[in-house]
Order: sequence, then C-alpha cells, then structure tokens
Amino acid sequence: MNAAAVTKRQQTLQRKLLAWYDRNGRDLPWRRSKDPYAVWLSEIMLQQTQVATVMPYYERFVRRFPTVHVLAAARIDAVLKLWAGLGYYSRARNLHKAAAEIVREHDGRFPDSVEALRTLPGIGRYTAAAIASICFGRRAAVVDGNVIRVLTRLFNISDDVRKPATVNRLWGIADSHAPARRCGDYNQAIMELGATVCTPGATARCDICPLQAQCAARKAQTVAELPRKSAKAVVRHETHIVAAICADDRWLIRRRPSDGLWGGLWELPSAQVSGAATVEAVRRLARSLGVPRCTVSTQPFCVSNHQLSHRLIRFTGYRCSLQGTEAADSMNADLRWVTLAQFSKLGISQAMRRIAEALGAGESNDRGTRSISRRQSRHGKPVRSAGTPRAASRRIA
Repeated sequence: MNAAAVTKRQQTLQRKLLAWYDRNGRDLPWRRSKDPYAVWLSEIMLQQTQVATVMPYYERFVRRFPTVHVLAAARIDAVLKLWAGLGYYSRARNLHKAAAEIVREHDGRFPDSVEALRTLPGIGRYTAAAIASICFGRRAAVVDGNVIRVLTRLFNISDDVRKPATVNRLWGIADSHAPARRCGDYNQAIMELGATVCTPGATARCDICPLQAQCAARKAQTVAELPRKSAKAVVRHETHIVAAICADDRWLIRRRPSDGLWGGLWELPSAQVSGAATVEAVRRLARSLGVPRCTVSTQPFCVSNHQLSHRLIRFTGYRCSLQGTEAADSMNADLRWVTLAQFSKLGISQAMRRIAEALGAGESNDRGTRSISRRQSRHGKPVRSAGTPRAASRRIA
C-alpha cells in the first residue's frame, strides 16, 4: 500500500471514529471540561479499574479535594482514606506527591507537554499523552488495554501483546493514526470503542462497530481470538496472621510501610507466616510490637480469604488481650491505640475492613453474652463458666 493510500486509510479511520464518538460517547463527569486536574485524576483512577467502579470514588474525591492545591495541602492519611477499596494504593501516594510538585514547582498549573508531564510522580507515557491531548490539544497517541484490543483486531495482529516488541509496534501504529486536530477526542473515541463495542472475546459487537469495513480481524474471523496474550503468572497462595491486641477497649494498630502491598494504610498488625497460622506466631508478632505479655485466644475470630491479581491471601485473626496499654512506651508515629470506630475512619484496605467488621461483630456478641449473664446471675439462673469455649470463629466467604 503506497503512502497516499495509507494516508487515506488513516483519514477514513479518524473521520469515522470521531463521528461515531460525537454521537455515542458516554457522558462521564471528567469529560465535561478540559480541566487537567479532573482528567489526570480520572486517568489515574481508571488504571486497572473499570469506569463503573471509579465513578463513586471520583465523585467523592473531587468533592473532598476539588483542586490540585487542596489535594497538595491534604494529609496523606485523608487521601488514602478516600482511596480505600480502589486498590493499587501506590496510585494514591503518587497522586499526592504529584499534586505537591505541581503546586511547588509549577505554581499549581499542570505542564502542557508530554515530556514535562512524565516527570511527575505516577505519570507514565499513556497518562501524559492523555492529559496533553485532551486538555492541551497536543498531538499525542495513547495505548491502553482498550486501544490494544482495537488495534490488534483492526490490523489482525496475532503477536503476544504481553511482549515489549508487540507493545512498541502498537504504539507506532497508534502514533501514525493520531490526528493533528481533535487528537484528544480521537484518543477518547478509540478508548471508548474498546470499552463499549470492541469488547473482549466473543462479546465484541462487530455489527455496530463504525470501523467494521476496515477491520482485518473481522474479515479473517479472528476477532474473538484477539488480542493474544501469554499465560498470566501463577497465583501465589499466602497465609497471614492478624493480631487483634486489645487493652481497655482500644486496639493496637499500625501503619504499613509506604512501599509494597497496601503501602501507607493502617491495619491490625499482620504478618505472613510459613505453614499454618499458629498462636505462637501471633505471640511473636505481638512481642515485635512491644507487647511481651498478652493472652492469645486459642480460637481465631475470623478466617478471611482475599484475592489479589497474582496472589490469594488467607488471613487468620486472633484476639490478644492485656491489662493496660503496656505497649504505650514503645509507641511511634506508626503505632496507635484506637477504638474500632476510630479505626474504621482511617485509610484501611478492603481486606482489613472485613477483618475489623468480623472483630466488631464478635465483640458485640461478647458484650451481649456478658449482659445476659449478669441478668441471669441476678435472677439465680446458671451462668456459663469462664472455661466454657466460645463460639467457633467467624469465617468470611
């Protein structure tokens, strides 16, 4: 195909895609303006996350942090609290760092070039191109999961899209098709097409696709097979213990290290163990926190499975009790004694929220049992002895 034919094909694709988007683009809150703060926030949230999941988080976030200045001035705990449940928490930490840098280094104004945007924490090639094209009219192509699906089908590319060489090839195709005018709309159009029409596998709605006449995979009947991906990494199984250490109706919590899984979030202290969860492992964890003497329940209060992208974690939680807050002398900024109500208001992972709810349910049941026992004692009815075992631990599906 000669250069003139290539150019004509590109122009046809651009024209059809933009016309389709003008008629069918979804009304999403971050599309209602060219505000780079709104677009940046939405693009970060949408990484590895579907639009339906992001919508309520986005709306709460912009209400609490309506501008980059407000976000930069916020405490990281407040940011993580609003992010809790959205996952991939490094995104929230980088969002906060980037906001501070935009305010400090750029007087609160977003850089308007791909190169300058990529210097900000958490902004890579795709996000920088999205912001630059949508907000500042720059000609910059984007490649995400939706775009990969559209391009591999449009050009019937059967190479493994998890290989860097294939990804680089797709970036080249995307760049060659990005128009000089309305590039931001074009980028949103091709992503929208992948999200709503050119969907995975046999769910693709080829009959309503504006590019069906140009689609090589449709002609070859390979739409459902593309894009081709090598096998994912094997899911790793892990066992974690949770020490619910209580003194005077307050619970010891700690902040997780800023890097790694659930970085910067608060938790009831937990640790990965080899083999089965044991009471002795919980005692060792308690000692590492400056709690040398505590009584560990022999029965867990919950067993909870939590699925992540490449690992399945089984949490087993044990109650630990002590008289007085004897760990207070070893306190630091990453350790606190709080009530369960206070704990629920901090930034915690969904996995830890479920564990805390199981702990709270158990505490409520215990208080109810003690109240009944006191009433029975006053009326001369038998009271369960202290040695009677408690109900079995609560298993969380």
